[in-house]
Amino acid sequence: MRRSVKFILYVLLAISACLFGWRFKSNYNALMAAESNVRQLDIDEVDPPNYLQENPEAAPGHSLGFLGGGLVLSLLGLGLLAARDLSEFIGVKASKTLFDGDSGETVTTPDYEKAEEEWGQGNFLEAIRILREHLQKNPRAQHVALRIAEIYEKDLNNPLAAALEYEEVLKQKLPPERWGWAAIHLVNLYNGRLNQPDKAIALLRRIDAEYGETAAAEKARTRLAQLESEGIIPPAPAPEPPPVEESPAFKLPPGFAPKKK
Repeated sequence: MRRSVKFILYVLLAISACLFGWRFKSNYNALMAAESNVRQLDIDEVDPPNYLQENPEAAPGHSLGFLGGGLVLSLLGLGLLAARDLSEFIGVKASKTLFDGDSGETVTTPDYEKAEEEWGQGNFLEAIRILREHLQKNPRAQHVALRIAEIYEKDLNNPLAAALEYEEVLKQKLPPERWGWAAIHLVNLYNGRLNQPDKAIALLRRIDAEYGETAAAEKARTRLAQLESEGIIPPAPAPEPPPVEESPAFKLPPGFAPKKK
């Protein structure tokens, strides 16, 4: 959901909850005041008019149910929206913890910044050296390994070294989406500059088989279907039907033979 749409929903639900709450409180106070006035009358001396029968819609409690329902629905919508955002936030934090390591480091660590400074000055090998030392100290900070692969590919024009870095990344336990997109990038290297289509096809099939619920797997399936339609790879074999269990043969008692046809 886009942030602008989400913001509008928050505003509308908050305004709705405030309006329903204010109207509910006002009507409830009016109803309580009316009941209090009725109790103070001496029924032996005064016979108060029955306003509820004359004009039931004007009774303060007439719309309490509607207002209360609107308030509950508005608060429920706010709660669901906030719960969704909170779950996404927690998921992202957990993903970053898993992806970047247990040390709680962010991408902008001193070592990483120093490596980026060397990279900005054109000292690509020195940047890789600093990043690799940082990766050895923090082996789960795989964003560093991906940065090394990027420098090899784009700045040093060494797709083979970049592919080796991606292969090492894929050996790590990463969140499914990150693993999938790193694998797709490696597929592009295999299929393009390295001219290794067999490895690319094998990796596409692995993405589909092991990470089938990810967006990367959807891209992999699309690419595999395209290769099949072009006749580059054979169609995937149809799944074999489950084996049919045969019922055990009926055994005749001793001394009896099967009837001859």
